[in-house]
Order: sequence, then C-alpha cells, then structure tokens
Amino acid sequence: MQNTSHDAAGGGSTPAAPALSAGGTRTGSQKVIYAAIAANLGIAAAKFIVAAVTGSASMVAEGIHSAVDTGNELLLLLGERRGARPADRRHPFGYGKSLYFWALIVALSVFSLGGGLSIYHGIAALRSPPPLEDPLWNYVVLGVAALFEGYSWNVSRKALNAVRRPGTSLWQTVRASKDAAVFTVFIEDSAALLGLVIAAAGIALGHYCSNPYFDPAASIVIGLLLVGAAFTLARETGGLLVGESIDREQLAALRALFARERALDSVASLRTMQLGPDEVLLAASVQFRRGMPIDEVEQAIARLQSAIAAEHPAIRHVYFDAAALRAALH
Repeated sequence: MQNTSHDAAGGGSTPAAPALSAGGTRTGSQKVIYAAIAANLGIAAAKFIVAAVTGSASMVAEGIHSAVDTGNELLLLLGERRGARPADRRHPFGYGKSLYFWALIVALSVFSLGGGLSIYHGIAALRSPPPLEDPLWNYVVLGVAALFEGYSWNVSRKALNAVRRPGTSLWQTVRASKDAAVFTVFIEDSAALLGLVIAAAGIALGHYCSNPYFDPAASIVIGLLLVGAAFTLARETGGLLVGESIDREQLAALRALFARERALDSVASLRTMQLGPDEVLLAASVQFRRGMPIDEVEQAIARLQSAIAAEHPAIRHVYFDAAALRAALH
C-alpha cells in the first residue's frame, strides 16, 4: 500500500490515509483478457482450416484477424504483469504506464498485421478470384466464431458496465475508461463481430449472384474496418501514455473537495495525470490562509489527504505547491 505525500517547503512528506486496493479491478481486467485469448485462439484455427478447404478470401482475412487478436491479448497480458511491478528507484511512480505502452503496440499490430494483411489478401484475390465452393463450412465456422466472439465481447462489456455512469452510453464509457486492457478487448471484439457479419455477407452475395468478386471485396472491407479500429485504439491509448488527466466530472468533484477545506483561501489549479488504470498523480496549487501556524497547515494537509484517499482512492500521490505553503507561513 502506497502512502500519499505532499511537497512542502522543506521537501518532506506526510503519510495520508491508505488508498483502497485495486486488486479486484485488475483481476477483472485479466479475466477479460483470458476470455479473449481462449475465444480467439480456437476461432483462428477453425477459420484457417476452413479457408484452406474452401479457398475463401474473406475467411483468410477473418483467420488473420483472430490470430492477430490472440497475439494482441498476450501483449496486453504482458502489459498487465509488467504494470503490476512495484515502484523502485528508477521508476518511483511505478510501472502502471507499461499497460498503455503495450496497448499502443496492439493498436499498431491491428493496423499493420490485421488491417494491412486483410486488405493485401483481398486485393490479391480480386486479381485472381478463387472459384466458388460450397459455403456450408464457412457459415458453420462463422456461426461458431460469432458465439465465441460474443462471449468474449460480453465479458468486456460487463467490465465496462461495472464502471459505467448513469445516463452514459457504452461508447462514452469506453472513451472515459483508463483501463486499456478492457477497452482494447472491447474494441477488438466489436470489430471482430462486425467482421464476421461482413464476411458472411460477402460469401452469401458471392453465391447468390454467382460472382466470385464479392468475397475478396469483403476481405478488403474487413481490413478497412480493422484500420479504423486501430486508429481508435491508438488515439485512446496514446492519450493515456503521454499523460492524460482524469475526466471533467472527477476533476469537478475534486475541486469541490478542496473548496470544503476552511484553511484554504483559493485553489489556483489541480493538475492530474493518469499513471496507470488505477493510479493517479495530483499536483495541487492552492493558497492557504496567510499567517497560519505550521501545525494548522499540517492539519489542513492531513484532512485533505484523508478526504482524497476516501473519495478518490485512485489518487495515490498528492503534491502541494511549495510556494503556497511558504506564503501561508509568512
């Protein structure tokens, strides 16, 4: 358990009330990842087998998609484990951002391997489309894949719903989420389910119209879908990696907390940075009442720290502007 500290004029630190454990949240995130790995591994093998039998270009694209997703989930699991390492001398704020780094690698993987290979394979198949074969096994595998992907998607959806605020949509919850493991799996699985629909439509239209070009065209559309998903993931994880703040509602609640402290004259700024899914740094620039005795200043800081720990347990590090503390003592 990590103590909260403040930057005083002398550079010391004062322990605050301990932050609540986030172990339950991280366990939930890992459950989402394991569910996605199990689903995608089996689906990828089935898709490639059927693609080899039927020659379907869209099934090859779907197989590539599921194989890439399996690798991506393993990278997220690596990020989870590296991010859980305790702080040390070289990383005094811990390794929480490791998850954001690996989630960004996942986004690049979806773009290059998932989207790029699917588009390339579709274009190659358009130049020389394979003959139409009996689509029965394609439909069987797509149906089974939809069940597995739907299960994995539902696990990630439940994890998002657990932190979803009343009146907000699921997409707004994804945008507000700081847990890259959960929203990455959700976005990947959402793209996977849409890809299955596109693949099925391409195969069905090809056989209905006796036109072999619909199937490779579906492969290209799937690739473009994955490129869009990759850009979405890169935008979300990139913002977290470079130091995204907590959202406006949380910041407003934090300002209200400081406003309740009678020892403060004003609050100039509250700057926050997400250090990991459940870890936030707060730098508070405040003005204490002038002429306060040092013991009253310390008591006010202790009250603020205790209130922050109780109402915002993710805020593990609190630093107060040393200039404001010096001003209060003169």
